[in-house]
Amino acid sequence: MMGRDLRALAEVQQQLVQAHRAIGRDHEAQRELETRYRVLMEENSFPLLIVSETTGRIVDLNSSAARLLGAPRGDLLNSPVAQEFDGRRRGELIESLARNATSDSGGPLDLNVRRTSQRVKLSAKMFRAARDRLLLCRIGLSDIAQSQEGDRNLMLQSLFDKGTDAIIFLDGSGVIKAANEAFLHLTDSHSQSVVVDRAFSDFLARGAVDLKVLLDNVKRVGHLRHYRTRLNTDYMGEVSVELSATMFQDRGKSFVAIVARDSVVKDSIVWPTAAGADNEGLRNVMRLVGYSTLREIVDETTEIIERMCIEAALEMSGNNRAAAAELLSLSRQSLYVKLRKFGILNKETE
Repeated sequence: MMGRDLRALAEVQQQLVQAHRAIGRDHEAQRELETRYRVLMEENSFPLLIVSETTGRIVDLNSSAARLLGAPRGDLLNSPVAQEFDGRRRGELIESLARNATSDSGGPLDLNVRRTSQRVKLSAKMFRAARDRLLLCRIGLSDIAQSQEGDRNLMLQSLFDKGTDAIIFLDGSGVIKAANEAFLHLTDSHSQSVVVDRAFSDFLARGAVDLKVLLDNVKRVGHLRHYRTRLNTDYMGEVSVELSATMFQDRGKSFVAIVARDSVVKDSIVWPTAAGADNEGLRNVMRLVGYSTLREIVDETTEIIERMCIEAALEMSGNNRAAAAELLSLSRQSLYVKLRKFGILNKETE
């Protein structure tokens, strides 16, 4: 039989397979390098910019630089670097940075950030990549700004160490990362070691329910004020407190700062003054003093107070009925009965 010699075709196919494998290996190596580069950029505490010398535009930057310049990272990418600083034209700034990068004697540039009006120092190093010359710019605070920053940090540290109100820092999942002496005193804890890295819910009387309400609210609006609850102490005691919380970002991670104040002296009832049907009912009930017995007045006010407490619990829990039931120490079934009784259930479904 006569046939064709397919050895040449098989050799070409083998070369294609090897080339495909080599491309795959190169792609994986490139992804690994990009990951390392991104980690180095983001974990670096110094604000860093990479600027094209040719176009004068920002090629890349880390989160620290974006915070210092006062804008989201996505808005700063590919924007002219000169527009981020006051009083500098593009050509003039790039020329100064290039001169700073190639001269050993030149000092950093003193600039004023346009969005934040903060005085900074900008130094640069030049390198080449993909046929383009790039400037790696490091942003530092000016001497005056560093002095002011140091004074502010010292004052904040003194407030944390010596303040009379308890201050606690939590990570995004509610684990305590730092606490001051006032918190240790409030919870009868003997040292930092028994507090740090514990769940904050361990110290809350309603545990995970309180923590969920706290974190859900602060994540939704960024802060929470006057949240009343009780803290457990290390010796089976309880103390009434009022919590205020604020969420903030640090190096791309979310943290919650909480200030806890002993609220025993504030445990008095304050009637709401806003206009509404319930407030009108309260005023009508108070007019009964002198005309009805105390028992009759109490019976009249019970339903009004009960409804107000249920509505407050629903608002605090973000309309989470299971959490509201926990806050009120009611079963879910009892809460549903009261919601129907006061018409709140029908109002929510409309």
